[in-house]
Amino acid sequence: MKESELIGKVHSAVYHQCRQRGYATPADVLVDIGVLPKQKYEDWRFGKVRYLEAVCTCNLKKLSFIMKQIRSYAKKTNLKPSFCYYKRWGVKKKHGHKPVIPLRFSKSGNPEIEKAYATHYVDLGRTEQLKKEKMGKAAVTDPERIPDKTPGIPEMKISDSGSEV
Repeated sequence: MKESELIGKVHSAVYHQCRQRGYATPADVLVDIGVLPKQKYEDWRFGKVRYLEAVCTCNLKKLSFIMKQIRSYAKKTNLKPSFCYYKRWGVKKKHGHKPVIPLRFSKSGNPEIEKAYATHYVDLGRTEQLKKEKMGKAAVTDPERIPDKTPGIPEMKISDSGSEV
């Protein structure tokens, strides 16, 4: 694949993720562009793979290029970087709480590389829009419901006569 093709795929993947859910993640971009098989990503999340780069289908030079393109698109479109802590899925509870097992992205374990993979890019405008759409849908499904922000006090429905129900 040519560099220009790869740049287009990466930028498109970031754009579509931001439109769909308000943020983009490097791991999901790798899945979207076909460099990381979804099953291998899930194996890594469940701790069956030591580090994410081991299951990517391209070399480290290309991975580094992809990561650079994600950062450059995020900067160009004013996406806010937000660090996300990745921990293993499917961990059983012991003594009332789940032990947190961190996941590793790179063979080297270099903190800067790890941070780059774990950084999500948030489209603040789009997340606001999505929240408003979600609130609008909630109001449409139950228009009589009046949300009460006071904790501990049950919500009430008001009937047409104005009395509490």
